[in-house]
Amino acid sequence: MDDTPLRDAGDEVFDVVDERGRPVGRALRRECHANPALIHPAVHVFVFNRAGELFLQQRSMRKDIQPGRWDTSVGGHLHPGEDPVEGARREMREELGIEAPLAFSHEYVWRSPRETEYVRSFVARFEGPFRLDPEEVADGRFWSFDEIAASVGRGLFTPNFEHELDWLRRMAPEFLIVKGGEQ
Repeated sequence: MDDTPLRDAGDEVFDVVDERGRPVGRALRRECHANPALIHPAVHVFVFNRAGELFLQQRSMRKDIQPGRWDTSVGGHLHPGEDPVEGARREMREELGIEAPLAFSHEYVWRSPRETEYVRSFVARFEGPFRLDPEEVADGRFWSFDEIAASVGRGLFTPNFEHELDWLRRMAPEFLIVKGGEQ
């Protein structure tokens, strides 16, 4: 893989990273979404309200990965060289039309038959209102943990979101009030 910047008017360029999230090159979005060997960075933000409910977005039917499924509050790819905190803030503005303090939560490698992402996840607290971007988000609302649990395994959620549910069940209460360590 060549490290020189790629130019293609019809496609985004992503950094390609190793298993520890360190940049090793660049590739086009369509290449990353067709080759699981090309690990590319992504960010997720879990947005909670004061009641402890989690805002989920329903992915637009225009999405090339998991269209129409309910997913993490915010999720997106980083621009080449972009800092993950800045990328998470940008994605919150683009997808939900909000700004809120962020707290880092965890990072992991997500593998599917189609792609591999190096995901850095953050937590925020926000009550609303939201300005959903219809290109990115078909719908969105707060869900209780009971509602989420009752819907797991029924094809409503993305597999990646269902994977992160174990973390949410264990760790979410400590993040319900984002304090200290705000970024």
